[in-house]
Amino acid sequence: MDDFRSLAGNIFAVWFSVVLVFIMLPSMFGMSLGISEVYMKILVKMLEWATLRIQKGFEEQKKLRMVASNVIIQRDELPMEEEIVGLRQSRSQCLQRGDFELSDVFYFSKKGFEAIVEDEVTQRFSSEELISWNLLTRTNYNFQYLSLRVTLIWVLGVFVRYCILLPLRVTLATIGISWLVVGATLVGQLPNGRVKNWFSENVHLVCCRICARALSSAIQYHNKENRPKKGGICVANHTSPIDIIILANDGCYAMVGQVHGGLMGVIQRAMARACPHVWFERSEMRDRHLVTKRLREHVFDKEKLPILIFPEGTCINNTSVMMFKKGSFEIGGTIYPVAIKYDPQFGDAFWNSSKYTMVKYLLRMMTSWAIKCNVWYLPPMTRQEDEDAVQFANRVKSAIAKQGGLIELPWDGGLKRDKVKNSFKEEQQKNYSKIIVGANNEFQKKE
Repeated sequence: MDDFRSLAGNIFAVWFSVVLVFIMLPSMFGMSLGISEVYMKILVKMLEWATLRIQKGFEEQKKLRMVASNVIIQRDELPMEEEIVGLRQSRSQCLQRGDFELSDVFYFSKKGFEAIVEDEVTQRFSSEELISWNLLTRTNYNFQYLSLRVTLIWVLGVFVRYCILLPLRVTLATIGISWLVVGATLVGQLPNGRVKNWFSENVHLVCCRICARALSSAIQYHNKENRPKKGGICVANHTSPIDIIILANDGCYAMVGQVHGGLMGVIQRAMARACPHVWFERSEMRDRHLVTKRLREHVFDKEKLPILIFPEGTCINNTSVMMFKKGSFEIGGTIYPVAIKYDPQFGDAFWNSSKYTMVKYLLRMMTSWAIKCNVWYLPPMTRQEDEDAVQFANRVKSAIAKQGGLIELPWDGGLKRDKVKNSFKEEQQKNYSKIIVGANNEFQKKE
């Protein structure tokens, strides 16, 4: 028994020493020993080999293009008026009458069938398809064949991910969260001032870097000269809860959110002692004026960290950017847009909260190959005199979508759980009524 305890102690000592020397210390100082780069190169070579082996099993599909897409139907991206006019022009009466035409029904029927087969909203709340199989769970329709060699590689990958990477990542995550709680609590005892702010920022930065290493994250930051500054608001597209870790790995932010209980509550209270984050009680979250007031007070204090906000309000699947809620753009101050784009080849960062709990999601993250992403800091933007909050939000959203190569959609991310608002239905009804009224006016002028 003593020999067993001694062996276990030696293994633990060696394990902790390796983690400390080769991962924790470099991450604390923002350095890299090149291990992650070599790991990523090996992954790329392995996935390329697996793809070629799978393709060889598809003799009849060798001429197919390797294009991953969820698209089932091809849509006509034309305004309602143009499509209805086109349908009417196929009839002899065209637009000579402004009344309702029976052919108009075909437009609404077509849109209804498209929504039933594949609407452009709900598909943004499911994982995007891959160009090739990444030896994880998900695969693409074009790659169903598995050879014996690929199967053996997959089994080896399961062993590496669950028996080596998972324990290592759990160890790092535990250390990072523990240090955040302890460090933030100790810093919170210091008097307010520059010294406390300096310690607080470094504690947050170091702990987030350790947590980022716990996900084997490979992050490229672009245009660092545009990084958010104090007294501003950082807004970004939202794919995953780890977006916070990805951004905080390169700078410190003040978080905004609802007060939680349990472990999350312990972390929030510790962070609040060291840094002025903005946490709200559940009842306060419903008071829009109170939320706006507290956020405005934070923003106009140039000594406080920039606020990090995800205006979509929910996670989207890394392919699109949905409607930005206007609240963040009514506060005032400078907006610092940030675009985040994950590489799904090494792991699916999207959190489908309706399918996975937070624990299951984190398990998926820690058993994936890696989390690779690009982060672009866009030039700061301010609200123009002739803009309202909605127009400003749409301008910022367009800039983020363009930089990240994401599809820009006008829909509210709340449709993930809620029904379509009546305002959306009324908007379509108004557009159609304008066509009818406009045609009637034109007919009356000719009379």
